[in-house]
Amino acid sequence: MATIAVTDASFQSDVLESDKPVLVDFWADWCGPCKMIAPALEEISEELADKVTIAKMDIMENTGIPGQIGVQSIPLMVLFKNGKPVAQKLGAAPKGQLKGWLEGEL
Repeated sequence: MATIAVTDASFQSDVLESDKPVLVDFWADWCGPCKMIAPALEEISEELADKVTIAKMDIMENTGIPGQIGVQSIPLMVLFKNGKPVAQKLGAAPKGQLKGWLEGEL
């Protein structure tokens, strides 16, 4: 399963009510580092599909949730478990580092 796009409207059902952990990647079209990690996140979403859902939220199109969470810099990845943010990682990193961090948090 590839990454899913979430919006302010779908955040509750897609992320907070998910039966498995969800990693939300807050990004924007103008963000170079966001584009750099996108292929890695696609691959990780397929490799860890049974353990975690990887979601992407465009902060330019959705301002409510990023505002509530306090997103100030991107790319920001926030891991939610049972509807609560439990870990976050700011900035781009190589795929191995991202996957290692995520597996350590699951």
